[in-house]
Amino acid sequence: MEELLVNGRKEASSVLGWLSIGCWLVVYSPQLLENYQRKSGEGLSVAFIIAWTLGDLFNLFGSIRAGLLPTVIILASYYTLCDLTLLVQIYYYRIFYDSHNRACAPDESTPLIPPKIDSDKPGPKKSMIVALLERESVKYSLLALFVVCFGVLGYLRDRHPSNNTPHNDIPQDHIFEWRSQLMGWASAILYLGARIPQIAKNLKTRCEGLSLALFLFAISGNTFFVLSVCTISLDWEYIRVNASWLVGSGFCVFADVYILVQFFRFRIADRERLAAARVENNSSA
Repeated sequence: MEELLVNGRKEASSVLGWLSIGCWLVVYSPQLLENYQRKSGEGLSVAFIIAWTLGDLFNLFGSIRAGLLPTVIILASYYTLCDLTLLVQIYYYRIFYDSHNRACAPDESTPLIPPKIDSDKPGPKKSMIVALLERESVKYSLLALFVVCFGVLGYLRDRHPSNNTPHNDIPQDHIFEWRSQLMGWASAILYLGARIPQIAKNLKTRCEGLSLALFLFAISGNTFFVLSVCTISLDWEYIRVNASWLVGSGFCVFADVYILVQFFRFRIADRERLAAARVENNSSA
């Protein structure tokens, strides 16, 4: 009975771990696409990305030294690659597109009042908004479906490993190694600290240029990761070895939820301001 319970925990941890990896495989793609469409990465705080990159590097080296779950090592390696990709994208658009935007900035010959746009035809606008919402819902649904399929396939891989692929069992000895712990706690502090400049930047940009899906999947990925670790065992030694990674992921969930609150609060305020402006225009017409 005890062996059956242990095997059940391992299988549950495997599913949750692979779901976590699936979330982090897709988490950056909506933001990369957002930056590409806008030809700008200014929705993201550079300090946020740099701190996130350093946290991922500490996480990677610490998890390797501690011999943690393969999930942790795979995630940390992928995080670092994606962080660097975002940094390259931000500075690429700053160098090659900001100069173009400044060249196209209004000057003395630019009319102070832009041409009036006919807003009395709500039909096309409504269709465009509906199409946008449908496209976003389809995109998020496809990403969520990918995560689920990835988790199932990863679980089947662990359950039926090939003859040439060694099955990675969960280590039974949980050794507290101070170097890996130091790296783990450094990564946790950097992860949490990274959210501070992003939250501050959101107050200035009102979350413009920020992908909602980035933080939705970050919340899901961190949640699945915490559950995958805790499902194996709640033994104190095991939790103590994994504490820094659990704290880093767990508290980042709360920070990312706060960023989501910012996102929706600004969207609602912008919508109300736009509606009030339309009412004022109609009353003065």
